[in-house]
Amino acid sequence: MFGKENFGEGAEETLKQILKLCADRTKTYYIGGYSLAGLFALWAACRTDLFRGVAAASPSVWFPGFADYLKENEIKTGAVYLSLGDREEKSRNPVLATVGDRIREAYALLSERGVKCVLEWNEGNHFKGADVRTAKAFSWVINNRNDSFEYGFAEQEKD
Repeated sequence: MFGKENFGEGAEETLKQILKLCADRTKTYYIGGYSLAGLFALWAACRTDLFRGVAAASPSVWFPGFADYLKENEIKTGAVYLSLGDREEKSRNPVLATVGDRIREAYALLSERGVKCVLEWNEGNHFKGADVRTAKAFSWVINNRNDSFEYGFAEQEKD
C-alpha cells in the first residue's frame, strides 16, 4: 500500500488455524479486530458460519476488491458491528480516502440482507482509540447477537 512490500497473503491459512481452534461446536464464537484484522473478520464470516457475530472496528474496507467481494458473497453471521473514525476518509491517499464510502456501502448491504448491523462513527483518525473502539465493537456484538440467525456450522467453503 505504501511501499514495495505486499500484504494480504495468508488469510486462508489463518482461517484454517482458527477453525481448528474453534472445533467445539457447543461454544459460541465471535470474531473481530481493528483495521486489517477487522477486514479479515468480515472476510472470514463470508467463508464460514462459525461466528455468532463480527466486531469490525475501523476495518480496512478500502482494500482493493473487497467491496465487490462482499457484494458477491453472503456473510454468514447474524450481527455485525462496523465503526470508523470521522477523519479516516479525509486521507490524502486516494485509496484510503474511499473508506467512508466503502463502509457506508457495507452497512447498507448488510442491513438490506437482514443482518443485525450498526455503523458507529468515532471522533478522530484511524489511530485514535483503537483499544476502546475494539472493546466497544465486541461489547456491541455480544450484546446484540441475532439469535434468530440459522447457524449450520458448515465447514469453510472451498473454491
